[in-house]
Amino acid sequence: MRRVVWLALLVIALGACAATPRSGAPGSSADVASGSARDRARIHTELGVTYYEAGKLAVALEELNEAISADRAYAPAWNARALVYMDLREDANAEADFKQALHVDPSNSQAKNNYGLFLCQRGRGQEGIRYFLDAVKNPLYATPDVAYKNAGLCARGMRDLPSAEEYFSRALQLNGRQPQALYSMADMRFARGDAQSAKGFMDRYMGAVSAPGPEALWLAARIERQMGDGNALAAYAAQLRRNFPGSPETRALEEGRF
Repeated sequence: MRRVVWLALLVIALGACAATPRSGAPGSSADVASGSARDRARIHTELGVTYYEAGKLAVALEELNEAISADRAYAPAWNARALVYMDLREDANAEADFKQALHVDPSNSQAKNNYGLFLCQRGRGQEGIRYFLDAVKNPLYATPDVAYKNAGLCARGMRDLPSAEEYFSRALQLNGRQPQALYSMADMRFARGDAQSAKGFMDRYMGAVSAPGPEALWLAARIERQMGDGNALAAYAAQLRRNFPGSPETRALEEGRF
């Protein structure tokens, strides 16, 4: 699940500036030849993000290079290009672009959050958490719960469970339906033997998502088994078998590896 979570985080981070290319893209880039430098940078960034989300990284890079050439002071272009380099595992370029995004716009909380993700993924968790916590200091940052949730994931990855729980709790204070924070809290509480608390977080998680994945269904089934609720266990088991018949979680269920 963690690999999926990180990927989702990248898409979410870019989504605020995403747009759909006009008919004939990438030839549509010619349509932005006129207009201000900032407008050209913005539109090329939007195109680059869209191509990135479609998995067309080479074309995304071309568009983002155009954006930066048009306006080197446009932080979203540097931020987006850093994420493309991050996906390409070109770490030196990614880090340089994150730093440039923050150089031209030191208050850019989205860039701080994304740089924090990069650092955490590369084994530099303490540095990453500092960027997450710096991001939430900006009162204009629209999604501080995401930064706190990311800090929680990062701390948990470092096995600092008390800090992870603190950050997840802060995320939920800001957004009580933050799905990854709810799932993580349920998982952590279950791992330490507190099935009652885990069930509370899992019930909230199920109310916050429309299509739970196999890991969430398997965790929910194990929680209900621990709680002694056979009906709830059977319902989650049925969803797991129906929706994810070939998953490792379904195999674990069929083999009774609770």
